[in-house]
Amino acid sequence: MIQKRAPIATALFYLMAACFLVLFGFPFVLMLTMSVKSMPEYMAGNYWGLPQKLYFGNYQKVLLSKFNIYFLNSALVALISVTVTVVVASLAAYVFAKMRFRGSGALLLLFVVGMMIPVHTTLIPIYQLTRRMHLTDNLLGLVGPYVSFGLPVAVYILTSFFKDIPKSIQESALIDGASQFRVYRTIMLPMSTPAISTVAIFNFLYFWNEFIFALTLINSSSKKTLPLGMREFYGAEAVNIPGVLTAILIGSLPVILFYMFAQERVINGLAAGAIKG
Repeated sequence: MIQKRAPIATALFYLMAACFLVLFGFPFVLMLTMSVKSMPEYMAGNYWGLPQKLYFGNYQKVLLSKFNIYFLNSALVALISVTVTVVVASLAAYVFAKMRFRGSGALLLLFVVGMMIPVHTTLIPIYQLTRRMHLTDNLLGLVGPYVSFGLPVAVYILTSFFKDIPKSIQESALIDGASQFRVYRTIMLPMSTPAISTVAIFNFLYFWNEFIFALTLINSSSKKTLPLGMREFYGAEAVNIPGVLTAILIGSLPVILFYMFAQERVINGLAAGAIKG
């Protein structure tokens, strides 16, 4: 018999949900309303209210600047880094989970320890290494640091997921003549789609918003990523608060939309890992 939730508990649940909606939704609503206000209206004191007249000049100013270049640079770096991270992490996780060899535990521990290394302690070595490889002021120079900091979490999640896949499936395929790589490609990857989606989404959010490596390794304005571009745009339009909030809104939209469409896969991946663990 299914127990019905008490009316008071239901009311408290919806009240708490409404509070969270207001708390986390208000900044987005504020940016949206502020982006269609003109600077004179903002200076007149209309900070919180709806715009008296829709003004799209802020979008025009942002899109006619170098914002499109920054946007494309971030998209290119994030997509390449996510692809490399997922491929390398899934291959390493398959080896750690399904192939036993001497030192595998120590190698996996090294990946896990990588999650504890502060980013700022690696800036000087990474800069020197990137300069020697002639990749400073190059978008490809960001891929290495991004992948290196994305791998520890990715390997840990995928290894835990691969370990929970029955070993009999792998053994049956090997007996039928399949190679280890074919087992990985045709069996493990399709069965681990929720975990791979979770890894890809979390890493994409990190790569898209990353600032410190881009600031250290990129100098040219035409090669700056979106966080650096926003910093530059804010320096030029610091007084124009509606314009700055419009730039932040446009820069946040890909992350918001990406997560809205992919949140079900993230939840399924986390739930599957929790249930199997």
